[in-house]
Amino acid sequence: MSLGDIRHWVFDMDGTLTVAVHDFAAIREALDIPAEHDILTHLAALPAPVAAAKHAWLLEHERDLAIASQAAEGAVELVRELAGRGCRLAILTRNARELAHVTLDAIGLADCFPIEHVLGRDEATPKPDPDGLLQIARAWAVAPGEMVMVGDYRFDLDCGRAAGTRTVLVNLPDNPWPELADWHAADCRALRALLG
Repeated sequence: MSLGDIRHWVFDMDGTLTVAVHDFAAIREALDIPAEHDILTHLAALPAPVAAAKHAWLLEHERDLAIASQAAEGAVELVRELAGRGCRLAILTRNARELAHVTLDAIGLADCFPIEHVLGRDEATPKPDPDGLLQIARAWAVAPGEMVMVGDYRFDLDCGRAAGTRTVLVNLPDNPWPELADWHAADCRALRALLG
């Protein structure tokens, strides 16, 4: 199957459709999370009142970033082309769903992603868990193998592999995970060129 034949596309958001701005080291420091820990996994293991306070801080920090979001190179053109071809589009993000909409609005793509097909950390177990992709596959009534997961980080690729979808790595000049990515494109403009 060529990339241009795929009709069901799921995108990571931050760093994939947007210019990456999250300073994860600074977030870990502000929330007193060890440098080697995954932020969401760490918060999930905390007592509920502590976790709630830290999640509230994270949400406000991310809201500021979402409002100021800028589209990644070629992202708007890629998504608009896929929409124009009649492809089904979804977002699977480790961010919050409400902030995903703020972000999509800021980069001019909110109309391309139906709200029920935008899954955040509260709607699905966060990536690399395949839960979100499997939910989207069920909603679309397609086999995961008919879908592609597009992202800029290993978690996106691991999630796709675990769910059984195809995978695309974007916005990294090289591909550090060749065994996990079916396609690699330097950015969304290059990915659009691969559609043929």
